[in-house]
Amino acid sequence: MNKTSALEHLKSKGYKYTDKREDILSYFEKENGYRSARELLENMRERYTGISFDTIYRNLHLFVDLDILESTILEGEKHFRIKCDSKHHHHFICLQCGDTREIRTCPMKDVEKELQDFAIEDHKFEIYGRCSTCKSA
Repeated sequence: MNKTSALEHLKSKGYKYTDKREDILSYFEKENGYRSARELLENMRERYTGISFDTIYRNLHLFVDLDILESTILEGEKHFRIKCDSKHHHHFICLQCGDTREIRTCPMKDVEKELQDFAIEDHKFEIYGRCSTCKSA
């Protein structure tokens, strides 16, 4: 998803367009990976000196609820990234720099065999480690 389509989706759901929301989406559009609310807050304080964690969290959770952002837990803290446009895939996430790479392989066929008596409604598969740049450093 890009910022323009995210803002259109936000408006179509009856939510207001604001400069802060646009700047939040711009931040995630340029980042290649999951970022914490704290990282976003530090970035936003350059332009909005009085911005609060409450404002950041409220917008992040709105964007997740509207399927504009996706979230994961890294080191006990929720991190966010802009929703991918591509077909079904999963992610490798660098634990050092947060860089994210798409993984096209999905283990669900094997999992479905093991859970034949269950109704699987959704899934998320993430691999954590160090990217080639961080591994070399």
